[in-house]
Amino acid sequence: MLIVHVFARVKSDQIEAFKAATAENARNSMQEPGIARFDVVRQQDDRTRFVLVEVYRDANAPAQHKATAHYKKWRDTVEPMMAEPRTSIKFDNVFPDDSGWG
Repeated sequence: MLIVHVFARVKSDQIEAFKAATAENARNSMQEPGIARFDVVRQQDDRTRFVLVEVYRDANAPAQHKATAHYKKWRDTVEPMMAEPRTSIKFDNVFPDDSGWG
């Protein structure tokens, strides 16, 4: 398993558009065989900050994800909504074990 946290800060007038585009991407991403979870959360004390929690079944899945039409659409749609460039951190799974991710 590979878990990636993607940090996004969006322009305050783009919050709802970002949420809609990101939810659509997340729904489509969950249909990919290499993705176990794709969560989108928003920071409580700064409503412009989001974290995408992407759980991939193997190291090849992120590249496969980035090759999909829905990812490319999302990337191009949200780019002008960003208040700053997105960043990410990669994590290894500890608990639950890999079978616990469904």
